[in-house]
Amino acid sequence: MNVKVVKENNSSKSNDFLHTLINWAALLALILSFLLFSLLRGQAFLSGDNMINILRAMSINTVFGIALTITMAPDGFDMSACTLASCSAYVFVSAYLWFGLSLPMSIIVCLVVTLIMYQLTMFMILVCKIPDMLATVALMFVHQGLGQWYIGGGAVSTGMKTSWGAEPARVMLEDSFSALGRAPIIIIIMFVCVIAAHVFLNYTKQGRYLYAIGGNKQAAQLSGINVKKYRYMAGMITAVFIAIGAILVASRSSSAQVMGADNYFMPSLAAVFVGKTVGGIEKPNALGTMLGAALVSTLENGLTIMAVPFYVLPAVKGAVLALALIASYSLKEESYN
Repeated sequence: MNVKVVKENNSSKSNDFLHTLINWAALLALILSFLLFSLLRGQAFLSGDNMINILRAMSINTVFGIALTITMAPDGFDMSACTLASCSAYVFVSAYLWFGLSLPMSIIVCLVVTLIMYQLTMFMILVCKIPDMLATVALMFVHQGLGQWYIGGGAVSTGMKTSWGAEPARVMLEDSFSALGRAPIIIIIMFVCVIAAHVFLNYTKQGRYLYAIGGNKQAAQLSGINVKKYRYMAGMITAVFIAIGAILVASRSSSAQVMGADNYFMPSLAAVFVGKTVGGIEKPNALGTMLGAALVSTLENGLTIMAVPFYVLPAVKGAVLALALIASYSLKEESYN
């Protein structure tokens, strides 16, 4: 009996250690990445300018990650978020250049148009009851088509005519436009978005309801939570963060490129799933998403400094996402057993 008890205790300690290791794997990976790249590249990696580069690179991934975090909190999933962001960027830059609106008005127009376009997402999911993934995959093509039709298949940038051949109202971008995509403003916007999402999800009734819906939709409904109402609210908040991400992408590149935000989807998704594993929370959360974005951006930055070919980087992002999924779902499966 004593031998059996000792074996069970050892097994329990081993499982606890494994759980702890998995729960904090993302943070450990981030620390190890910093140590490894510091040893291999020294000041080239640790310089203040490079740290700002990492923060700037993770800012857009974090904002889009926050958008996905909000929509995934009530067990949603949006494959079209970054495709919609490309459309929002077209609207933002065209409002500023083509129609000559002020920067604040261009931001407002971008937000309003994004919210309007997101109504179709909510209609397909909540009214037509199409599963999130199927609905948003279809909308990816809709957004791509509508967006490229609006801009005439080309970019929206200085020195280019409108898609209907007219001269733009403004031919130059003011410094305030590009400043949104530069440090320190882009980094400040990232932290504001993370803090706002963290407070909303964890310290408000609405945020707790979203988590309740994500945990068990039927139980939430039986307890009196209006599931459709709160899922719609989550969608509208998601649209706001999508618009913010689009504005940052356009400001950083000083233009709206064709499908300019689409490539941010994979790193942002990886950031959310990495964040779910941090501390054993097992649910989308803002602070974890920021940590996940920091890990992805640090790996990408370090590998670039080490002259790893650019075409290898997508494999690294995919590997980070795969490992995050393994950690997330292995813990879930163990909890059922």
